[in-house]
Amino acid sequence: MALFQEIDLSAFAGGRVVGIEPGSVAEAVGLRPGDELLAINGQTVEDVIDVQFYAADEELELLVRRGDEYLLFEAERDYDQSLGLEFAHPTFDVDIRRCNNLCEFCFVLQMAPRFRRTLYIKDDDYRYSFLFGHFVTLTNLSDHDWQRIETMRLSPLYISVHVTDTELRRRFLRNPTAPDIMEQLRWLAERHIEIHTQLVIVPGFNDGEWLERSIRELAQLWPGRMAGNGDESPDYERGGVLSISVVPVGLTRHHKYHMRPHAPDEAAVTLDYVERLQAVFLERFGVRFAYLTDEWYLVTGREVPPLEAYDGQELHENGLGMVRAFLDEWAVLQEEILREQGGRGDGSIRSVTMATATLFAPTLREKAAEFAALTGYEVAVVPIVNERLGDTITVAGLLMAGDVVRQLGGGRAGEQGTQNDQVSALGDLVVLPRVMFDHPDVIALDDLSPQDVADQLGRPVALADSLGDVWDALRGESRLLYRPGEQGGRGAGEQG
Repeated sequence: MALFQEIDLSAFAGGRVVGIEPGSVAEAVGLRPGDELLAINGQTVEDVIDVQFYAADEELELLVRRGDEYLLFEAERDYDQSLGLEFAHPTFDVDIRRCNNLCEFCFVLQMAPRFRRTLYIKDDDYRYSFLFGHFVTLTNLSDHDWQRIETMRLSPLYISVHVTDTELRRRFLRNPTAPDIMEQLRWLAERHIEIHTQLVIVPGFNDGEWLERSIRELAQLWPGRMAGNGDESPDYERGGVLSISVVPVGLTRHHKYHMRPHAPDEAAVTLDYVERLQAVFLERFGVRFAYLTDEWYLVTGREVPPLEAYDGQELHENGLGMVRAFLDEWAVLQEEILREQGGRGDGSIRSVTMATATLFAPTLREKAAEFAALTGYEVAVVPIVNERLGDTITVAGLLMAGDVVRQLGGGRAGEQGTQNDQVSALGDLVVLPRVMFDHPDVIALDDLSPQDVADQLGRPVALADSLGDVWDALRGESRLLYRPGEQGGRGAGEQG
């Protein structure tokens, strides 16, 4: 405790423990849920990154606050043994670092009124970038933050660049003090930090020559170039920019400025340009380097690339390769269904209604027809218009459960109030995109749960990422199935 005599521990926010892993160091020394971890080996901890970094030693001293007491636990850990602590929040000092930009395309600034409070929080936390792959702008970092990135080698980081020109980027972010992003990226690359970048493209703002310049300048930080000797062979250990995600802007009907989404012909121009660059980068770097999100292909009606076109980059959460993964999974599933024709359910379900967002609906309708022909089920696909955010928001992850209920007619097909004229009869099973409820509490943006939807529609609801998930639901094997009148349905971690 002598190490902390000059620190006011009563004012220090530790990490509140909510779970202990069986067989872990924490269990062995007697830590409990409710304890607050303050320090490891004399180093105060401000987030789970500190915990991971300082708990890597084999001999540990853990300073813990338990109620009004301060306890010091000594422990030894094997090289591969986990400390085993689950915390209430990944950051202990504050829940999340707030954004200091006012981007006109910021989704938070375009939210409809009367949603839950957390949807109006503009986060821009480099720690969440390292831990969870969130894209951040690097405009709010302190000297302490930069020191931590270097000392702990927080890699990879995910950076929203948007445009590399400093003055245009400041106007784009509406932040007159935003630092030179290329200088920041160069600093990271020199310290062996791997970087994934994204450019959110707005027609008439950062497309055209600005897009060309941004990609060209980011390519100068490809890892093979950082040696400074002309060597262009990939060396990921040297750090640098590993990828660029090219993303079309998304604008809700609550957008207050003068931006607009891409028209299909404009999207085609951007798609063609980036694909030409991919061929150049593939020859020079061995990878395509700049990648287009799925929306570009769906908006233009183009075929999405094969998964190998993403060069093994794990960028699904940013909208790259999700459609291709869906299509490839269906190709494999068809053979499985042919082999297991006897593996049907109990016959209680004969028809299925699949609801999805308008962008993906044509693709899903085509594959759902193949699914129906192969399995003998009646399958209808209903595109749901995003009424709360506007029809320019066309992705499934931003659908409202209330819109689904209204447009499927509340389970009473043909009654007044049905919003979608493509609904003639609701199926025995309703399938919704799992990503609609991608929240720890399994709720949609409008706070409705799948159980709420099932109760209001009067139909069982299954959540799905793929047609394989639909097949599981029809065979009674879904782990994400909610029946009307049940309390909560089956959770993601429960067995079917």
